[in-house]
Amino acid sequence: MLGCVIHGQDDLRVEELPSPVPGPGQVLVAVRYGGVCGSDLHYWRHGGVGDFRLAEPMVLGHEVVGTALTGPLAGRAVAVHPATPCGACPECRDGRRNVCRDTRYLGSAARTPHVQGGFAAEIAVPAEQLRPLPEGLEPRRAALAEPLAVALHAVRRAGPVAGKHVLVAGAGPIGCLVVAAARSAGAAHVTVTDLLPAALEYARTAGAGTAVRADDPADPGWPSEVDVAVEASGVAAGLGTCLRLVRRGGVVVQLGMLPPGQSPFAGNLVVSREIELRGAFRFDTEFDDALALLAAEDAFDGLISAVVPVREAESAFALAADRGRSCKVLLDFGTS
Repeated sequence: MLGCVIHGQDDLRVEELPSPVPGPGQVLVAVRYGGVCGSDLHYWRHGGVGDFRLAEPMVLGHEVVGTALTGPLAGRAVAVHPATPCGACPECRDGRRNVCRDTRYLGSAARTPHVQGGFAAEIAVPAEQLRPLPEGLEPRRAALAEPLAVALHAVRRAGPVAGKHVLVAGAGPIGCLVVAAARSAGAAHVTVTDLLPAALEYARTAGAGTAVRADDPADPGWPSEVDVAVEASGVAAGLGTCLRLVRRGGVVVQLGMLPPGQSPFAGNLVVSREIELRGAFRFDTEFDDALALLAAEDAFDGLISAVVPVREAESAFALAADRGRSCKVLLDFGTS
């Protein structure tokens, strides 16, 4: 079967892999679609994401949907929750399984040996990680469940946003889904910033009320202040924008993964304005909420820029990395 394996920086290969043999408690899934995530692009372009560095070849991918081949859901269209928390650490016992200190996450180099990912024609995963797709939800749109869950978790980390003005810094796929998540949570207005006009158009598709060029201080769309800000660009400048524009006593959620090492930030604003700066990492039960939201709204289809056969994975990654031409790019394993 075909799979997408990263061997190092700029070394992505589509290879023939052995079909997996499910272990105890595992089921076999025929993957149909896999969404190319920003972390997949970082492994490809930089050999790592954040502080997680490649130490061995790894099958990429954690945004996957397909058909269960074995187990109780055999024959059903399913989405795969990519996390396997340990269930025993203090974080798991405290109900924060998304920050489990011993979790396994598909396509992640956070531990060694790395956890092999879902960009393969067939994968074996724990049965409890499968979610049957809600009635009427097509697998193509369902491939957005994982990144939408990330966005839903980030918005929940901000606290109640109903009736509030929310700023989203960064209009990549995750930023656009944060826009949609904020709107679904009742935000009165969402302003999004980015450097690229095409990205801002995708943000409008997701429901942004105002889209602002981040490099244009004279843009009339800049708000004087906002109640909540979500940093989704993964650059220090985006965090700076959020801290400057959030109101006194407001909340800033850092969602974007910043470059490795130390990043400067306007710490004095956090002190003098009593801003609450909160991190947001992955998700837990929001995965199920994401599937329900995707089933209820068809506007998400506009965020899928292209569906590319797995044999052309490198061109798919190049397209996904070009934010002037794309939002979310899917790999199609059904054509392999």
